[in-house]
Amino acid sequence: MTNKWIDEAEQSLLHTYNRYPIVLERGEGVYLYDTEGKKYLDFAAGIAVCGLGYGHKEYTEALKNQVDTLLHTSNLYYSKPAAEAAEKLTRAAQMDRVFFTNSGTEAIEGALKAARKYAFTEGFGRYEFIAMEHSFHGRTMGAVAVTGNEAYRTPFEPLIGGVKFARYNDLDSVKEQMNEHTCAVIMETLQGEGGIYPIDPAFLQGVRKLCDENHVLLILDEIQCGMGRTGTMFAWQDYGVKPDIMAMAKAIGGGVPVGAFAMTEKVAEKSLAPGDHGTTYGGNPFVCAAVSAVLDIFEKEKICDHVKKVGAYLEAQLDALAERKESVEMRRGKGLMQGLVLNVPVGEVVVKAQKEGLLVITAGGNVLRMVPPLIITEEHVDEMIEKLEKVL
Repeated sequence: MTNKWIDEAEQSLLHTYNRYPIVLERGEGVYLYDTEGKKYLDFAAGIAVCGLGYGHKEYTEALKNQVDTLLHTSNLYYSKPAAEAAEKLTRAAQMDRVFFTNSGTEAIEGALKAARKYAFTEGFGRYEFIAMEHSFHGRTMGAVAVTGNEAYRTPFEPLIGGVKFARYNDLDSVKEQMNEHTCAVIMETLQGEGGIYPIDPAFLQGVRKLCDENHVLLILDEIQCGMGRTGTMFAWQDYGVKPDIMAMAKAIGGGVPVGAFAMTEKVAEKSLAPGDHGTTYGGNPFVCAAVSAVLDIFEKEKICDHVKKVGAYLEAQLDALAERKESVEMRRGKGLMQGLVLNVPVGEVVVKAQKEGLLVITAGGNVLRMVPPLIITEEHVDEMIEKLEKVL
């Protein structure tokens, strides 16, 4: 039966992914099950999306209730779920205004447009972005343009113009790229796809100061590293360096397709106005009910405190594993966003881990990435280490 579903998918889906030969059918807690009944400990969480794992009762009940009430209205009208989700999300993000999108890459598009419109309104004549090498911001034309990996950009050039690249955690590199045309600096607070690189606090503080001195906006991409993954609601909150615009997605909806970009009131007043930006589906009642439920559960179950505790345990266990295994060069990451730099083919490790009932993914070529559901326990960490040690 598994081959039937795979064959059907291969005949109909556009081949933009090299999928593993697994057909996942259901989930429970932090485990996934395929159509053959095989059980997998999930340390991928749908690429950092399923923060609450699978089958969380309060979350699924909220979705079921909204399905029975109202799915979609468009943004021509108000809806109660959108109002509630916006209030909760801006409060959690310590921002003033939010725009709901369908995905993370659309959140980046909106953030870029907001930055350019702000510069236009201010009359600065600014339009350039400074992005980071090894960054990843999405697959649309604007998001690819600020992604610091030539392999992603080259086939689709010319992209939007006015993008320069600096080196992550190198303040002098940013200074070299900044000029009178710079409207914004965009970067991940913890680089994910590029190889799990945590930000240097001094670098983040330095970039913030540089932006303030030059009337440049700071855009932080928290699509993967945000929403509790590093132990605070959003990663920048641990450093006290507030962005002007922030992009988010993945775990804010717990599994439904929703993203958002938020901004300060200062930026909102002088950036996107009616007619500048829009979306048919973005922020509809269904996805906003999911966002609202996720935020309620985070607060009620103290998810961030839990991540700090179990994240510290995961770091310690991965460090110990790195000392025992010559195939592991080092660990990088923070909280429940971790990477092991390997000197053996990381793709083979991922496949062998699947055979042992463990789902992990890759990043940056030779990095084994672990972004599990935020509800994992120390026992799950021990189970993962046991399986991974066997694989290595």
